[in-house]
Amino acid sequence: MSGRPSRKVEPVKGLAGPKAEKTISLALQGGGAHGAFTWGVLDVILEDGRLGIEALTGTSAGAMNAVVLAEGWIDGGADGARAKLETFWRAISVDGKYGGSERSMLDTMLGAWGHNGTPPGLLFLEMFSKVASPYDVNPLNINPLRGVIADLIDFDKVRTHDAVKLFIAATNVRTGKIAVFEGDQLTPDHVMASACLPMVFQAVEIGGEAYWDGGYMGNPALFPLFYKAHCDDILLVQINPIQRRELPTKAREIQDRLNEITFNASTLRELRAIDFVNRLVDAGKLPRDEYKRVLMHRIDGGPPLAELTSSSRMNAEWSFLLRLRDMGRAAAKRWLKRNYDAIGKAGTLDLREAIG
Repeated sequence: MSGRPSRKVEPVKGLAGPKAEKTISLALQGGGAHGAFTWGVLDVILEDGRLGIEALTGTSAGAMNAVVLAEGWIDGGADGARAKLETFWRAISVDGKYGGSERSMLDTMLGAWGHNGTPPGLLFLEMFSKVASPYDVNPLNINPLRGVIADLIDFDKVRTHDAVKLFIAATNVRTGKIAVFEGDQLTPDHVMASACLPMVFQAVEIGGEAYWDGGYMGNPALFPLFYKAHCDDILLVQINPIQRRELPTKAREIQDRLNEITFNASTLRELRAIDFVNRLVDAGKLPRDEYKRVLMHRIDGGPPLAELTSSSRMNAEWSFLLRLRDMGRAAAKRWLKRNYDAIGKAGTLDLREAIG
């Protein structure tokens, strides 16, 4: 948050319709199929119309949502963005039918949105990922999702459209550092790099460097919004629960919790940095004209999303994606009702509580 001061960043209108009264930046976490929750949040923000979007930062499914929204807006405004997001998630659903991720008949009868018993496709994947790499089991590096992204998104438009700032995170395999790709760089490979789970897919090579999922180092990356966005408000759409009350004791529960902790670690570090700088600014120890005082907000899925098992992140059934979308819509409507007036004035996320 030091370095380039927020007030010296050139303001942009962003993605704003005629009803827009305030401007925010959006930070979108990754989480596989649970990214449909974020779709629902975005759908309400676009439908409501009072918030302009200056910048979008995203990782994995969050990166996909960000790019799809931006490209949809270019030709059709808010309605175009909403339609494009639905088209994308429908395509994901169709593609998912061939990935072994659908629930078993027992799961369906019991209304279980996770998998009570791991379905054959996922069982095969989990078993082989322990003894063989994706270079062994998928030597041709086939990833149908790349085709969906490439067919649906006109990346030439995304690269040349400068109304919104885009930031997509990936992890550089060689250096172990975060790589943040900006809108004028983006290709399907950059988006796929952001979503490249290393035990599922081969690393994505771009410019002679190999990349894995951005969630390891930035889920999503918040720091580009400190330096390159003019508005002070950041709305984090969080998919992964930070806290759990129950101690995981089963192997799958332990692995699920390890994944949650891993993919939230970078987010917690950046929230801690925001809180630290904000307190220094408030105490007069840092000049307000050189340091941004970030107004932090958050929408999460609460208990309904947290109770879903990790395996449900690979459930691409359309009925499940719609359920997640509706959860996101409901959460966004609640958040707007409670917090809209505070935007531009104060953060609504209690950072001290969030970071512990």
